[in-house]
Amino acid sequence: MAPPVRRSPWFWVAIIVATVAVAAVLMAAMFKSAMKDLTGSSSTSTTAFGGSSIAVIDVDGVILDADKVDKELRKFGDDSSVKAIILHINSPGGGAAASQEIYHEVLRVRAEKHKKIVASVESVGASGAYYIASACDKIYANDASVVGSIGVIMEWTNYGDLMKWVKLKSVVIHAGELKDAGDPTHDMTPKEAAYFQGLVDNMYGQFVHDVAAGRHTSEDVIRPLATGQVWTGQQSLPLGLIDKVGGFRVALMDTAKDVGISGEPSIVKPSTGRKGLAALLNGDADDLLLPSPARMLNQAPGFYFMWK
Repeated sequence: MAPPVRRSPWFWVAIIVATVAVAAVLMAAMFKSAMKDLTGSSSTSTTAFGGSSIAVIDVDGVILDADKVDKELRKFGDDSSVKAIILHINSPGGGAAASQEIYHEVLRVRAEKHKKIVASVESVGASGAYYIASACDKIYANDASVVGSIGVIMEWTNYGDLMKWVKLKSVVIHAGELKDAGDPTHDMTPKEAAYFQGLVDNMYGQFVHDVAAGRHTSEDVIRPLATGQVWTGQQSLPLGLIDKVGGFRVALMDTAKDVGISGEPSIVKPSTGRKGLAALLNGDADDLLLPSPARMLNQAPGFYFMWK
């Protein structure tokens, strides 16, 4: 047998130093994450001491719930140093009820807190995202932004033939003729189709009504535009779907001027959530370890204000 390799004392010193260094980095990351949660600060915040600021809330990706955006609206609505709020939108829409809830929260903050709220559409502000934007004082969009898609969609995948192929049977016990309506293991009956169409039509009417109210126009003006199609920002302006063609910078400077802020406005953003290694250590890494709910949207039956 070969004699055991003898390590230099400096080897063990290096191991100990490296271990301490790694532990220090982990502790620093956890402390920084905890401080952000406690203070609500963000590395992207640039609020001036004693000055007036404009809050920017990002509405990104598929809208699945209203909690996060509503909480941010309430926070900045109650902050006297925040003179206006910009919703920076880049979303194809999402859940019908979630989009509607944010819409009403925007209206509430505007009415009760007397705070100006503006929408700035980046690449996409469609369907549920446009629903939210219509509640704002003004809507800005780039020339090539995609805007509109006023409509409702409900869809799912019917895999009844696949189950027959693998010789599986769905067993459902229910009371109420329409209780299992939409079961993906069997074809829809005419009565089920009429039932779902009635729900979709009702939501469509709510969409048209709320957009018309938010845009200070009539349903007769909005309904011809509510075909589910989208327009570019350039096309949307003469249609009355937006108020001005321009990017985020234009929306920011115009809003600052409107609320009496001279020069370069200070910007404040919500604190960012815990990410990366700190999230793993704290058990808050759902988005890192599990599929995003947005990616699973096509598998979830429901009613959506969403452009695809």
